[in-house]
Amino acid sequence: MKKRSVLILGILILFTVGFFVSKKINLNSNFEVGQKIDDLNGVVVYYNGGVGNVAGREVTEDGYNLGLKYQCVEFVKRYYYQALNHKMPDSYGNAKDFFSKTLDDGGLNIKRNLNQFTNPSSSKPKVNDLVVYSGTLFNKYGHVAIISKVTEREVEIIQQNPGPFGESRETYDLIWEEDKWFIDHSRIMGWLRK
Repeated sequence: MKKRSVLILGILILFTVGFFVSKKINLNSNFEVGQKIDDLNGVVVYYNGGVGNVAGREVTEDGYNLGLKYQCVEFVKRYYYQALNHKMPDSYGNAKDFFSKTLDDGGLNIKRNLNQFTNPSSSKPKVNDLVVYSGTLFNKYGHVAIISKVTEREVEIIQQNPGPFGESRETYDLIWEEDKWFIDHSRIMGWLRK
């Protein structure tokens, strides 16, 4: 019985170490960390490799903190800064922290100086909205992306750091039900808008 317990513990330790190491290294030899893989309105999406990889902090010439290089937060803040001329009052925080659970649908998120909409919302998502995802067991920090396209039935998002084999763009169903718009993704808490 002791040998079996030691073996199981050893396997769990190896799995855990392997998982955390894989979040830091690039498992996809088709791309290099920092390589341009996409763009929206001239704002570049860079490849990050493992989701936990960090290549330093990105700060603008005027001292505004964009975040950790090639993480999802860095892209959305850089997009809002470059494409929409917007600086967030609170320039720090993890992805999931962009969404305040205490606000009503359409309320002003003062940390981001953006209007916040819940999923579902009475306000239809729009291009340039910032989408916020909750955390998971394997990613407690959450995720953020930008809406790049909206139709009556779908939204397309563009993202940085979806993982070594993830795509920079994804499409989700957009559902109109009970007088509200719902982006059909279990982790999307809502969206923010300038």
